[in-house]
Amino acid sequence: MNANEFLTHAALPAKVADVLSSARSVSVAGSMGDLDAIACGPAGDSSTTVSYELPDGSRVDEVDVVRLSNGVGANYREPYMRRRDPECMVVADAKPSDKPRFSDRFDDDFAALKEETFEWLKQQDLAIFAFEMGRPGLGADALAICPANAGFFAFGLGLLQGIVDIKSLGRQFKPATIIYVAPPFRHTHFDGKQVVVHERSVLHEIFSYNLYPGPSAKKGVYGALIELGEQQGWVTAHCSTVRVMTPYDNRVTFMHEGASGGGKSEMLQQPHRLPDGRLLMGRNIVTGEERHLEIPRTCDLYPVCDDMALCHPAIQTGGGRLGITDAESGWFVRVDHIREYGTDPDLEHLTVHPDRSLLFLNVRAVVGGTGLIWEHVEDEPGKPCPNPRVIVPRAIVPHVVSEPLQVDVRSFGVRTPPCTRDHPSYGILGMFHLLPPALAWLWRLVAPRGHANPSIVETGGMTSEGVGSYWPFTTGKRVAQANLLLSQFQSTPATRYVLTPNQHIGAWKTGFMPQWLMRDYLARRGVAPFRSDQVVASRCPLLGYALQNMRIEGTSIHHWFLEVDTQPDVGPEAFDEGARILTEFFHRELQQYLQPELDDVGRNIIECCLSNGHREDYENIMPGLDQIETPAGNDATPTAGATA
Repeated sequence: MNANEFLTHAALPAKVADVLSSARSVSVAGSMGDLDAIACGPAGDSSTTVSYELPDGSRVDEVDVVRLSNGVGANYREPYMRRRDPECMVVADAKPSDKPRFSDRFDDDFAALKEETFEWLKQQDLAIFAFEMGRPGLGADALAICPANAGFFAFGLGLLQGIVDIKSLGRQFKPATIIYVAPPFRHTHFDGKQVVVHERSVLHEIFSYNLYPGPSAKKGVYGALIELGEQQGWVTAHCSTVRVMTPYDNRVTFMHEGASGGGKSEMLQQPHRLPDGRLLMGRNIVTGEERHLEIPRTCDLYPVCDDMALCHPAIQTGGGRLGITDAESGWFVRVDHIREYGTDPDLEHLTVHPDRSLLFLNVRAVVGGTGLIWEHVEDEPGKPCPNPRVIVPRAIVPHVVSEPLQVDVRSFGVRTPPCTRDHPSYGILGMFHLLPPALAWLWRLVAPRGHANPSIVETGGMTSEGVGSYWPFTTGKRVAQANLLLSQFQSTPATRYVLTPNQHIGAWKTGFMPQWLMRDYLARRGVAPFRSDQVVASRCPLLGYALQNMRIEGTSIHHWFLEVDTQPDVGPEAFDEGARILTEFFHRELQQYLQPELDDVGRNIIECCLSNGHREDYENIMPGLDQIETPAGNDATPTAGATA
């Protein structure tokens, strides 16, 4: 299909139609095979360097792209471009938004740059394709317009979002979102920084001035979905979801949220085992002691989504649990934790022997070779890139679940630093905590970005990703999203909430083992309530309930991993200092939500936190499931709100 034929099937604004009619050439892709064919350049070469000439006559080499036996490898020349810059988004319209405005940040109106971008695109060979944001029938039409020499970017976008042949739609293609890719402007206008400009008018237009797909091909489209949901009253959650089948045939669906690096992709993985089959629970950073666990068989996993879940009204059943379905066609899997062969056999096998091409980013690649997810490029000698990625089509993921599911357990993951007597920190979370719904909502408002985040350019200190952990991708108002999440929590009283750390539990280096063990443990015990002697209110009210004892397949978990203040290398004083750090962070981040538009219940919850409320106060504001048994002989009302 050529550009003129495409225009007969699509309803496009005159400006966009003019770009396509005026461009040097336009290649219209109607399938993933078409995008794969141009991934190494429009000539179908086995390798290419994506380069652009700047107005001063200089030339910038951006990305080296090669054809692999299992897909395409793309490696950025500049280490900065290998991770998402958290400050990349700006908004260029006058609609309500709490995000930085283009005119404020760059002291200029966007209209001139928009026109300049269109003029640049007219001078290029272009590659375009159509896709549907979200799921068919639950999102909106979208169009991608890319320079043809950046075919790898279009290929990655197609893997992530899917592709449609508009000739076979049976209707006119009407894009609500258009992505324009114009990489040279990063150098000519933005001092080499990643910038993605959102302009919401009749259309939601996204101008991607860089070639790393994270800010635009993935999170840019995510932002357009969030905007659509804000207009229609629903949320696209930032989470992974997995249906877990225990060895006893019990089925439990887990939805795991968190900021970048919070363990979303890892929730879909089996626990990593040592060569002898044991699980390394943790290694004490002070003493060097190791603790292991032996579980002959873990649960079977049926993945649902990896990063984005549509919580659309059409899939809510009214049964008190949240209904979700995947919002993507492919998964942007980070593999920094896979440093050698055998770490994750399932993912290694899937990526070494796929039945279709994958896209590898920041992974060593040579023409005709095999992309291996444990061979990461180096940012500098001896320093591996912390953000190697592979884009995997969900269609090839074994046992993937395509139909909507209802969530049983809604967990939140936090990257935690080590906490010791000598160096107190907010790394005071035990293996997992039970949260009443009001506290669970607060954790999603603050969404700590966490310790040693591998996915983004570091900004230093403890920072927040905000509402639902998807605030960095949102174009609208912070309070509007807070209200939508609160309404979601209120309408799903049968969904349970837990909080789990990764990387460290106090003085113990744990990686993602806490959330893996939490998942297997809660799936095994099903809906059974906790006995009152199994749980205790945490020393830090923001952590809800901690477990006093926990047993998996007959093996007890040491209380050091459940209550961090009991660790000899931490103790109550260091724990309380960590609680102070965490509390101050919550107080600082929550102040900005106290706007006139905030729901009254939400205001009460935030004010409860700001006045250092207790666990019972949160439960009284927004009751949830009764999941802790009343002690025998006690006629008191069972505790409301504690969940498991």
